[in-house]
Amino acid sequence: MIDLLPRPQRLTHAAGSLPLGAGGALPASAGPDVTLDPHAPGIRTEGYRLVVTPARVTIEARDHAGVFYARATLSQLVRLHADSGRIPALSIEDFPDFAERGVMLDVSRDKVPTMATLFRLIDELASFKVNRLQLYVEHTFAYRAHPLIWAGASPLTGDEIETLDAYCRERFIELVPNQNSFGHMERWLKHPEYADLAEVAEPVGDNMSLCPIDPRAVALLAGLYDELLPHFTSKTVNVGCDETVDLGKGRSRELVERLGRGRVYLDFVKKIHELVTRRGHRMQFWGDIVFAHPELIPELPRDLVALEWGYEADHPFDVQGEKFAAAGIAYQVCPGTSAWLSLAGRSANALGNLEAAARSGLAHGAAGLLITDWGDFGHWQPFPVSYLGLAYGASVAWCHEANRGIDIARMLDAHVFRDRARVLGGIARDLGDVYRETGVLVKNASVLALLLLFPERPLGEGRLAGLTVEGLECAEGRAAEVASRLSAARCDRDDAQLLDAEFALAADLMRHGARLGIARLAAGAGAVEAIPGPARASLATDLSRIVDEYRRVWRLRNREGGLRDSVGRLEQLRRLYLK
Repeated sequence: MIDLLPRPQRLTHAAGSLPLGAGGALPASAGPDVTLDPHAPGIRTEGYRLVVTPARVTIEARDHAGVFYARATLSQLVRLHADSGRIPALSIEDFPDFAERGVMLDVSRDKVPTMATLFRLIDELASFKVNRLQLYVEHTFAYRAHPLIWAGASPLTGDEIETLDAYCRERFIELVPNQNSFGHMERWLKHPEYADLAEVAEPVGDNMSLCPIDPRAVALLAGLYDELLPHFTSKTVNVGCDETVDLGKGRSRELVERLGRGRVYLDFVKKIHELVTRRGHRMQFWGDIVFAHPELIPELPRDLVALEWGYEADHPFDVQGEKFAAAGIAYQVCPGTSAWLSLAGRSANALGNLEAAARSGLAHGAAGLLITDWGDFGHWQPFPVSYLGLAYGASVAWCHEANRGIDIARMLDAHVFRDRARVLGGIARDLGDVYRETGVLVKNASVLALLLLFPERPLGEGRLAGLTVEGLECAEGRAAEVASRLSAARCDRDDAQLLDAEFALAADLMRHGARLGIARLAAGAGAVEAIPGPARASLATDLSRIVDEYRRVWRLRNREGGLRDSVGRLEQLRRLYLK
């Protein structure tokens, strides 16, 4: 099997091979000859037939997207065989399993990518045959009517969105608007000017929701949609509405006690749906709250799309998918890269989660698969940590059967990192499993990240229970060993040095988390202040070096806005060391 990413539905080898030209390029005399026929027999929407003979290359497709994907496959074939100078004769019959194959990137938890970073990502996703992209927004769109909200955040502007939209369309990607519209509005509601729209006066955990019984909340959303949506050509919009943990704990308490939490939630979602449909759009929303009230699922408007998210390898996609399907509600499965709250990813979990979502979605008729890549608590993970999940998720969304269980490290080396030494893919995979060495596996996070993020939480309790010096020492040593391989990488990318620096930074953050845990355990599982002075001084010196590198690396792919907040969490830890 040729290592194409994603692997096609069917590949058949034939006799002979096609010689490549100078430098391993496809000679002009070899084509490709392209036939575009909307009625081509045996070819599906977005599918194609690619034939390589010893003399020429031919492409047949029903639509321009199919031609684009055929050319992407041909480009991979040429690159894979450039050194040998010949492409084996073959025939590929290919088409997608899911009509919608999307990625959602969090641009609200401090890290807003530069336009150059987004252009590169779009090119890479297109090469993976992804056809939807969402940029998750809470406060990072430059609303003209609300400058207070995005001040200092380096937000995306309307002009930038239109530029990205056009760039995506050229690559057969639909840029879908995304604006959370109920929960996760704390970046708005923390301001006195907007505080009276909140359900509660103070956050519940880290979340604040709009008050669903306040008509001004609906008016706010109407204004947001009127300003945001015209910058996109897509007629779909993701309005969020997830994790409304404070609903019924404040101003709507009396109504929730009378009607029930699910009913109050659904009534507000219907108001949002009316705003969206009135503007000619189809609404997507996260399905977690309504799924907790399954008796209300049949009352959902029939034209919306429920997004079923779950981020563990054992998430019950089948159970939830069956309920949406039985109610006739279109839905998409939404696994994740497992990169957030991890520092370097959770590789085994990500692969299991993505594969399970694709399998279940196909079994129950999901309308699409949306890979989520979050940035909770400062978006500490460097961007290339997400490549493993993005590449594997895109592959199983295109063709689950051919791509489940692929050697993802080898695929990353061939098509993402383009590492001639074939080491960086293995580094990405192995760094993403370092956290397992601790022996403490928690949901939706790595314990090494939690040690850094919450240094004042007691050890031995909650998600920090079960830590041992031995396990943390194993993790620290494993991170160092994996990072030591970086010097062997030989990547054919213009950001090769940055990739090395980003993975080294992730390894250093994990090692520091392990060192902190070891020091606290040695001090009787006490607070950071209980660590002996010389050990705290050593930790402070190490963290100062990491923070300097963190700032440098951040600025090479991301905008300045959000850096202060993100790095401030590390600086808070450093201050604890220096007390």
